[in-house]
Amino acid sequence: MIHPMMEHSVQDAMALSHRIEDLLVKRNLRGMAQVQASMLPGYCLRAALMLQQARGTVLIGTGFPVAGTFETDGPVGAISLYQALEQVGLHPVLVCGDPLASALEGDYRIQRLPLNERSLEARRELANDILAQHQPSLVISIERPGQAEDADYYNMRGESIGQHTASFDEIMHQAGCPTIAIGDGGNEIGMGNVRPALQSLDIKAAVTRCNELVVADVSNWGGHALIALLGWLIGRDLLEGFDNTAVLQYLSERGSVDGVTRLNELTEDSLPAADGQAMLLALRQLTGFA
Repeated sequence: MIHPMMEHSVQDAMALSHRIEDLLVKRNLRGMAQVQASMLPGYCLRAALMLQQARGTVLIGTGFPVAGTFETDGPVGAISLYQALEQVGLHPVLVCGDPLASALEGDYRIQRLPLNERSLEARRELANDILAQHQPSLVISIERPGQAEDADYYNMRGESIGQHTASFDEIMHQAGCPTIAIGDGGNEIGMGNVRPALQSLDIKAAVTRCNELVVADVSNWGGHALIALLGWLIGRDLLEGFDNTAVLQYLSERGSVDGVTRLNELTEDSLPAADGQAMLLALRQLTGFA
């Protein structure tokens, strides 16, 4: 059971959310600052409140196929969310396809998705089965490829990756509970919420929507931000024990690559591990825990 909400004024909560939202897009690596300008402020707080109100099972979809394996951005944030939600008594389950599912299944609860299932009917039936089995109170997507208007999936270079992609879109569509999506480029699940703002970006945009979208320069950082805000709401430093570099090392040993450089190295979207660690510290400082 999550602890009762600490006493915070609405004004303080919104001001903190705005500071975090600005911090997440400060570098504007892929145009998310422009996208943010089209969004209703306070989205990080609203998403964190969804985390606070969750009970029981939370499904966390992640994993973006790159160069025959999976990229570091997404799984780091998913693991961060998983560990934090366990700390507050929830039952997180990571939802992903291979090779990420096989890489993580020894250490985390995994719901495996099949790759390249092109039949919409089959995808919908599978989503219904998964939702019926887990009965989640919340579904989160972090750096999951989202279907474009033509129902295919594309990477940041505009290349089709449909044959390597496990579809999480139908689970988001049919969830029957609140949904959160985190993305950093425009081709991820949830970006359907901001389609007009994506027209100026050189991207084959995703059209899948969600209840609350969080944008960030690096999707992992969006996951950390929601945990930081949840911790602030309940008066508990949920990021204190998270080691960004250690999780990158864990993923590297299991075959991850950087989504930009496509190299097996301890980086997130070409940024060094130290940048992720610095973001964690900045978030803990903003929420008063460091």
